[in-house]
Amino acid sequence: MSKLTWRSLNNTLHSLSEAEVLALLEEELKNERRLSILRRLHQRYTALRADRERIEILTKAEKI
Repeated sequence: MSKLTWRSLNNTLHSLSEAEVLALLEEELKNERRLSILRRLHQRYTALRADRERIEILTKAEKI
């Protein structure tokens, strides 16, 4: 993704993977440091991470 704008972020954020969102978050921290963009990226990243972790936990619980 080129220059990250609020509009481009909203149009693509839902289709990005956890790793892609984390990469955008790290890139934003390194360069622009826009608080609203950082907050939104972190919000999406933690939602994706929580979903992944929940699946991992429930899968382990089903095996027991």
